[in-house]
Amino acid sequence: MEIQNFINGQFLPSVSNKWLDNYNPANGEVYGKLPNSTKADVDNAYIAAKSAFPTWSQTTLEERSRILIKISELLETHLQRFAEAESIDNGKPINLAQTVDIPRAASNFRFFANAITQYSSESHESVGHQAINYTLRQPIGVVGCISPWNLPLYLFTWKIAPAIAAGNCVVAKPSEITPMTAYLLGEICKEAGLPKGVLNIVHGLGKTTGQAIIEHPDIEAISFTGGTTTGAHIAKIAAPMFKKLSLELGGKNPNIIFDDCDYNDMLETTIRSSFANQGQICLCGSRIFIESSIYEKFKKDFVEKTKQLKIGHPSKSDTQIGALVSKSQLEKIKNYITIAKEENGVVLCGGNEFTVENFENGYYFEPTIIEVKTNTCTINQEEVFGPVVSIMPFNTEDEVLQMANTTKYGLSATLWTNNLKRSIRISNQLQVGLVWVNTWMLRDLRTPFGGTKASGLGREGGFEALRFFTEAKNICIKY
Repeated sequence: MEIQNFINGQFLPSVSNKWLDNYNPANGEVYGKLPNSTKADVDNAYIAAKSAFPTWSQTTLEERSRILIKISELLETHLQRFAEAESIDNGKPINLAQTVDIPRAASNFRFFANAITQYSSESHESVGHQAINYTLRQPIGVVGCISPWNLPLYLFTWKIAPAIAAGNCVVAKPSEITPMTAYLLGEICKEAGLPKGVLNIVHGLGKTTGQAIIEHPDIEAISFTGGTTTGAHIAKIAAPMFKKLSLELGGKNPNIIFDDCDYNDMLETTIRSSFANQGQICLCGSRIFIESSIYEKFKKDFVEKTKQLKIGHPSKSDTQIGALVSKSQLEKIKNYITIAKEENGVVLCGGNEFTVENFENGYYFEPTIIEVKTNTCTINQEEVFGPVVSIMPFNTEDEVLQMANTTKYGLSATLWTNNLKRSIRISNQLQVGLVWVNTWMLRDLRTPFGGTKASGLGREGGFEALRFFTEAKNICIKY
């Protein structure tokens, strides 16, 4: 199948007619092609967006909201089609795409459809000066949105929905590894009546298509989710151009387990927070610290439950661990296992490629637990982004806090304890943007999302996203 760009409401090949192969991770075979768009394609997308902006930015909030809700409803209507496409493209289990990825994409549109109608401006009476100040939040203009391959439509829409809800027009690039659902979204937007040029989707490599977006002199803001190295590259280019930047980057998240937790709930959730989506979620708890008094029990139970996870073809309803997204990701993870062993890590389970019958060329890897002796080892300091976690014991609160905070990342943390004072005390001291206490991935879309240190810049979600995609203008009137 040949994917095309979506520019000015039309599906078009790239100007250069250059193509990339699209692989099915479950069998390692090419099943389609996508454009490797160039600066010319991005320029065309920008022209379409710029032409649409004057009308879209003045479209009533009620009308914008109505269109976004319609997109949400159409995603729900076509949930199965989108879920199958996401599973084939990404390698994730079909049941995960059905219950998480596509419903969340629909929720993103619905949430911001409602949020924009409640997003109010401010006014301040300057008492004693006979003046009033009021602050407008106006759309920026044309913005660039670049999303990753791990949660393709989920994170693509997380950027697009607030951008267009706020009145901007968008030039968007999905990951070249997982382009299918973004392509299908163009059809949904046409059916929902989104005006031409409001959303433009260009496909291609980061070094060509993505580079053209971030370098474009008239794209006023960049929202990017992906690796920290790429984020630094974007900042280096965009900052001197004074573009607004939102960067949601990597994580090496601690999962801290005290002996007073609800043990069974913790164990079940830790399996999920370790290996959901093959561990390819920036929020996975990949460094697990367990209080010494329950360490041996946890190690035994965690290994036993991990070995029970069903690895299989993503289309099977009972599959819990599907395929990794690409051959390069598989090789990267194998390399980290080698490094962990060289640094005296003990592989308690997993650590090997896995072969699924009849799909021997697929990119499968066993869920892996590595026992480490120090938090400074490579496997505890670098983002693996796969079904690999480390475990190690701790004795004191101060000790585990020090280990949890000693990485260059600061995205999220999970804390398991029934001691209320401890939960508040530790949560306040963790150097992260998000803490879950006695749960994981419980999200309220009204809350700010993002990280500290090398995990990013700025916040997404709720009114934070609408603030990013608007500019504040204060007007002072003396009467």
